[in-house]
Amino acid sequence: MPFCSQCGNAVRPVDLFCGRCGAPQPVPSGAPGAPGSPNRPAAPPRPPNDLLIGISPRTASVLCYVPGLGWLFAIVVLAADRFRHNRPVRFHAFQGLYLFVAWLMDDWALRPMMQVMVPHVSVHGLVQLVLLIMSIFMMVKASHDETYSLPIFGELAQRSVVEH
Repeated sequence: MPFCSQCGNAVRPVDLFCGRCGAPQPVPSGAPGAPGSPNRPAAPPRPPNDLLIGISPRTASVLCYVPGLGWLFAIVVLAADRFRHNRPVRFHAFQGLYLFVAWLMDDWALRPMMQVMVPHVSVHGLVQLVLLIMSIFMMVKASHDETYSLPIFGELAQRSVVEH
């Protein structure tokens, strides 16, 4: 049994392309699928390398504020070549990251500290609610292509966009 000339996967002698990597396989001359033969199909299209190719700047901005997962998308947006020169999208990505840092600070620092100092008062719940409302507010603003600057977070995001 022959093997793929590109990745080493086992292929059948009649296969024109590898089932794993899609690389064209050498075909003996004179065979029906040989180069120059009218019934040799074209190579299958390769998937694009850019994962963000189908995402509009508006959608990318909104996704940066999704609670819990927005930080991950913000990092992908900041690392992508596609949005490297798009200042509004980068602003939303940075502001979404700073908002996520506030979630972490509340969860890792404020909650344990408040449980020790004031065990019956839920400051943590109030802070979580405020951060959730801010995230939803920013998702709405970003969906309308507005670059609204939140207090403190927006200033940090503006500085980050200018520096990079």
